[in-house]
Amino acid sequence: METRTVASNRKAYHNYHILEVFEAGIALSGSEIKSIRGGRISLNEAYIKPRGNELWLVGAHVPRYEAASAFTASHEPARDRKLLLHRQEINELARKVAEKGYSLVPVSLYIKGHLVKVGVGLGKGKKQYEKKDAIIEKETKREINRTLKRQT
Repeated sequence: METRTVASNRKAYHNYHILEVFEAGIALSGSEIKSIRGGRISLNEAYIKPRGNELWLVGAHVPRYEAASAFTASHEPARDRKLLLHRQEINELARKVAEKGYSLVPVSLYIKGHLVKVGVGLGKGKKQYEKKDAIIEKETKREINRTLKRQT
């Protein structure tokens, strides 16, 4: 089955230690699907919030589909969208989020076959010094690779 990544949330890996990633479906309208297939979605400010016995994607921005006719109902770009998971997974994630320090963040959005899926990351927030250490480590690795590449 073909998988194509449409959007990824790189800030999620910078701000959180992602412990586990779940695959969730997402409830969308027709014009939202068309817009997403065109690669027009932003997950930068998005997060996932449990409400009742459901999980909701909050803050994801899907711009209106320009080619949609004026007569069809267009979607609201910043509306909350319901995530589709098994009841056991929802209960497990909601229980872990109730614990101190755990958060749910969208890690990626991709098309698998003909369905749109969201990678839901269970993460623990990083401290400021951990973020700085990660940046320094990444820059050091990059510099080492450059030096090795020049020598060969």
